[in-house]
Amino acid sequence: MWKGLRMARKRASAALADEPYINLATFRRSGVAVETPVWCAPLDGKLYVVTDGTSAKVKRIRASKRIRVAPCGVRGAVTGEWVEGRARIVTDAALVARAHAALVEKYGWQMWLLDTGSRLFGRYARRAYLELILA
Repeated sequence: MWKGLRMARKRASAALADEPYINLATFRRSGVAVETPVWCAPLDGKLYVVTDGTSAKVKRIRASKRIRVAPCGVRGAVTGEWVEGRARIVTDAALVARAHAALVEKYGWQMWLLDTGSRLFGRYARRAYLELILA
């Protein structure tokens, strides 16, 4: 059973790994979903996202690990099926470095531009990396 569950998670992650954007839905305490288009990169069968550590989505993930994701366009219009999952905020520096490298590998100059802007405006240090584990 556990092997089947792990395989299903890897398939769900793999299906979204090549998407340029995914719509990440986090949940308010009331249960209402808040959707945000984000970049993601695959690593070890999971997806990783970088965001501002002071963002509302990070606060919602602290309150409830429940998420759902779907492929989407740049403006967040969903183009595929939703997949349920859970998220956690990565605190291990080595894993953060690997997740960042995966994002750089996938997005190249776009990630470089995001990094540069974050450094220029003093936001680099407050970044949060999210690990998405899909059902």
